[in-house]
Order: sequence, then C-alpha cells, then structure tokens
Amino acid sequence: MNALSRFSRFQVLGMIAVVLVPLAFVGLYVASLGDAKNGVDRIPAAIVNSDTAIVTTNADGTTNYVLAGRQLVTELTGAKSPGMDWTLSNQADAKKMLADGDVYAILTIPKNFSKSVLSLQGTSPVQARLAIKTDDAHSYLAGTVAQSLGDGLVRTFGSAITKQYISGVYASLGTLGSSLTKAADGATQLSTGAASAASGAGSLASGVQSYTDGVGALSSGLSKLNTGAASLSQVSSGISSYTGGVSQLSAGLTAATTALAADPTNAGLMAQVQALTAQLAQAAAGGSTLGSQTASGLAGIQSGISQSSAGAKKLAANGPALVSGAQSLADGVEQLSSGASTLATGLSTGAAQVPSSNTAAAAKAAGVAANPVGLSVSTAHGISQLTQAVASIFLPIGLWIGALAVFLVMRPVTRRVLASTATSSRVIGGTLARAGAVTAGQAVLLVLLLHTAVGVGWQYLPATLVFSLVVAAAFTAFHYLLTIGFGRAGLVISLFLLALQIAATGAIFPTQLLSVPFQAVSPYLPLSWATTGMQQIITGGSAGLAIGSAVALLAFGGASVLVANVAIRRTRHARALGLVPATA
Repeated sequence: MNALSRFSRFQVLGMIAVVLVPLAFVGLYVASLGDAKNGVDRIPAAIVNSDTAIVTTNADGTTNYVLAGRQLVTELTGAKSPGMDWTLSNQADAKKMLADGDVYAILTIPKNFSKSVLSLQGTSPVQARLAIKTDDAHSYLAGTVAQSLGDGLVRTFGSAITKQYISGVYASLGTLGSSLTKAADGATQLSTGAASAASGAGSLASGVQSYTDGVGALSSGLSKLNTGAASLSQVSSGISSYTGGVSQLSAGLTAATTALAADPTNAGLMAQVQALTAQLAQAAAGGSTLGSQTASGLAGIQSGISQSSAGAKKLAANGPALVSGAQSLADGVEQLSSGASTLATGLSTGAAQVPSSNTAAAAKAAGVAANPVGLSVSTAHGISQLTQAVASIFLPIGLWIGALAVFLVMRPVTRRVLASTATSSRVIGGTLARAGAVTAGQAVLLVLLLHTAVGVGWQYLPATLVFSLVVAAAFTAFHYLLTIGFGRAGLVISLFLLALQIAATGAIFPTQLLSVPFQAVSPYLPLSWATTGMQQIITGGSAGLAIGSAVALLAFGGASVLVANVAIRRTRHARALGLVPATA
C-alpha cells in the first residue's frame, strides 16, 4: 500500500511537471528578456579616437581648438550614452577585445574627423566619416544593434553639425548684410557727393557766366576806347597844322619886325603885317577845331575807360563766386571718390560672402550639409544569412532533444543487466555505445542539413562534424545520467533544463541583453558551450574558443559518465539488498 501510494504521488508530481513544461519554456524565455531594454546599455563596445585637433584663429586673434572626436567620445561615454557600454581604447587593445568577445563592436574616429567637420564652413566641404566594426562570431544581432546605434549616432551628431552649419550660414548672411550696408553707405556718399558736385558745378557755371559778362563789358569798353583813340590822330594832325601856321606866323612877324625896324615908312610893310594878321586868324580857327577834335577824342577815351572799369568791377565781384563754385566742385569730387571706395569695399566683402554659383560645388555642399557624418560598417567573420546564426543554436538544441528522444525509447538499464555480473563500467559502456550510435547518426544528418540547406561552407565540414559528434556524445552521457538517477522523471528534468538553457544562451543576441540571473548562469551551461563552439566554426572565428568549448563538453560528458557510474553502482547495490525495485 505504501509503495502504491508512493507511486501515485510520483505520478501526480510527474503530471504536474509535464503540465509546467510549456510554461517553463515560455516563462523562462520571457523572464530572461524582461530587462532587454536596459540590456542594450550593458553591451560592451570600444571607441578608438584617432582624431587630430584643428587649431583656428578667430577674427580677434584668439586661438580656437576644434575637437570633434573628443566631443563625440564625451557624449558616448557620458551618463546619457546612446546605448551600449562604450569604453575608450586604442586600436590594438580594441582589436583583441573584439576577437575575444570582450566587446561586440569597435567605433573608430579617424584622424581627419575634426578637419572634415570644419570643412563644412569652407568652400570645399567633405563628409566626416566614422567606422564601426563588429564580429558575428560572438553575436549576430550585436552587429545589427551596433549598426543601428551607429546610424542613430550619425544622425544625431550630424544634425548637431548641420545646425551649426545653418547658424554659420545665417552669420554669413549677417556679414553679407553688413557689407551691403557699407555699400549702401558708400552709395549714399556717392549721391551726396554727386549733389555737391552738381551744386558746385552750378555755382561754377554762374560764376563763369558772370565772368563772361564782365569780359564782354570789358571788351566793349576797350573797343570804344580804341575808337576814341583813333580820333587822337586828328588831334595830332591839327596840332601839326596849327604848329606849322604858328611857326609861319612867327617867322613872318619876325621878318616884318626886322623890315619895319629898317624902314618904318615902307608902305609894303603894312601889307605884310595884315597878311600875318590873317594868318593868325586862320591859326586861331585851326586851334578852335583842334580843341573840338581833342575834346571829342578825349570823351571817347573816357567812355571806353569807364566801361572797362565797370567790366573789371563785374569780374572782381564774381570772382569769389567762381572760386566758391570751384571749391564746391572739388569737395563733391572728393566725396564721390570716398563714396566710390566705400561702395567698392562693401561690394567686395559682400561678394566674398555669397556662395559659389558653381552648380556641382553647390550640389556637393548641399549633400554634405544634409549628411555631414557618414558611417562605414564592417563585420569580421560575417554571417551571410540569418539562418546560419540560427543554426548555431538550433543544431545543439536538436542534439539535446535527440539524446532525450533516444532515452525516451531506450531503457538505460534492465533487471537482467542489474542482476548480471558485468561491471558497472561495462554496463554503462554498452548502453552509451548503443545510444551514442543513434545520436551520432542524428549529428551527421544535422551537419549535412547545415551545409546543404543552411549554406555553411563545405570547407568547415570536418570541424562541424567533429564538433557535432562531441556535442552529441556529451548530451547522450548527460541524459543517460538523468535517466539512471531519476528514471523517466529525468527526461522531464531535461526539458526544464533545456528551457533554462534556451533562455540563458545568447548565441544570436548578446548575453548582456539577458536579465542578470540568466547572465550569471549562461557561461556554465552545456548548451552555451555547444552554441559558442558551433558559432565560431560556422563564422570562421576563433579556433581557440571552438576547441575550448569542445574540451568543456568532453569534460561535461565525462563527468556525467562518472556520476552515472556511481549512480548505477548504488542502484545495483540497493537492488541486491532488495531496497528498491529494478528500473522499468
């Protein structure tokens, strides 16, 4: 009755365990990824900053350092890092960490990064480049995550650079406006100078007109003076005649005087005297004419001189106006010159601020401004298709389930075997040989599927086959142990362990995405070793990791055999004492 009750309790517990198996698969998997959102921040990645600082000189003579690479490193390693756990490293160390799986990505900032960023402000902009390198040998999705984060990083950092570029454009437009304002000031000065020049030219014209009028008046007066001077020749002729007559009269009087003095009674003397008297009268008449002519000539001379004087006065009066007009013209010309210089300077400066009209250069600048930062992604040991990454975990899962199925149909031990005189080691060896032959066949079929349907290169066939046989042997030994130690309940335990391992194995995605408890147990699970080794082989990754995984699996299988040996000895001993029934 007690045995039946005990058997009934085992049946109930077994049924409960079977009911919980699906829940274990789903529940454990969901629990393992419950913190995946924060897990992205835990994925280790390295930054190699090879950027060279650029030194520029500001307009005021101060020095400015452009450190775009350092700014990017600060943003990535700061408290608000955009995903992944970024660590600053050098090229050699980062390469080693990526190969060992200590980091899943390397972000490289080239030495010309700052120079490229700064070029956006010049006439020949170039796109700044970043490079991300991943390794599919450690995690397929880690590379995808790194690339997605890199794209986001490029967009974010590029938007900041574009914003600075647009601010620079507005600043340039402000400078252009200032230059054009100077040009406008110069144009105003030109206008003012032109007005002054026009006013000066008007004054000069007025002065010249007055000058012309004065010169005309002077010319007229001089003409009249010339005319009056012509009458002076008559005065000279009359005077000459008058002088001749007077001279003759004087000579005649002298002769008459002499004659009278010689002979006072000479009758002819009187006639001579009378004649002289007549001549004197004529001389007097000539003197009257001479006076009249002289007066007329003098009047003409006086009138001409008067007009000349008036003209000269006009010239003198308009002289200051002429001088003022000339000065105003000179001032206007000077303002014109200054305004023209200011206009030329303003237009020259403004022209320097205007973007190039070259279509190709403008298109290139627009393209760089739209995408100032570019990203290059390279993958070491790349997987060409997702099915290969999936196969690296599902092949070990298939071998686990295959080993479980073998012992589901094969009894690990019978009453006859327990009662036989064969050593426990021989019993175990015989059972494992039969079960191992089946699981080895499973491994061969899965490997063929891997290279035909999944597309894994045939050059990896020796490695995939040997490793799969090692995995099959280790899993077979472990399931033998479960069935020896727990009977058929061991197969249910196997399903729970499989659920745990699937939840804790991060072959496709980084283990850092898992919740902390699953991260802790992942390195110690046989399915993790099998997945890691197969992943290294499929991707052509680290041979050392693949060999290490195979050694761990062999140790796991060997330990399972040793424990199974101890368990079967105890079972045989208890069977001999009649304490427990033989395994069904």
